Amino acid sequence: MVKHQKIIYLSLLVTFGLVLHIIENMIPVPFPIPGAKLGLANIISLLAIVMYGVKEGLTVNILRCLIGALLTGSMSSLLYSLSGAVLSTLMMALFYKYFRKVFSLVGISIVGGVTHNIAQVTVASIILSTFGLYIYLPFLMVIGLFTGFFTGLAAFFISQNLFITLNKFNLPGEERIKR
Repeated sequence: MVKHQKIIYLSLLVTFGLVLHIIENMIPVPFPIPGAKLGLANIISLLAIVMYGVKEGLTVNILRCLIGALLTGSMSSLLYSLSGAVLSTLMMALFYKYFRKVFSLVGISIVGGVTHNIAQVTVASIILSTFGLYIYLPFLMVIGLFTGFFTGLAAFFISQNLFITLNKFNLPGEERIKR
């Protein structure tokens, strides 16, 4: 029964990530730099890492990228988003596991935002066979800093409320959120 509940919660996290991904695609990009995004779906990735761990965080993020690309018809950007999602999830999980006493969820999210941009620029440079794209990297990293701060703050407040809700109803996932 607990295994099925976990699958249901992971499915809900994928769904919430997809909704945020689709909403973000409908919002005009407020940044003048190509490839810059708010990264709202990273809120869900960070929550999956906090609640269940790295394997589940990767599963949620990869499924969100694949289904999101199919739903929005942006298959050409799948490789960029997938590489950024995998690297940022791995880095956020690493920082959460080993440095969570040093970094808050906001700091861990900033690490995720910056590594997401590094992965995307690297993949774009390899695909387009030009390393001139790295000129965007400092600008993308600054944007990743601000968007990572915002998504980390959102993940922090959501995790606090989620902790209370999971404890109240004795639902699975609570043991991962406890500090």
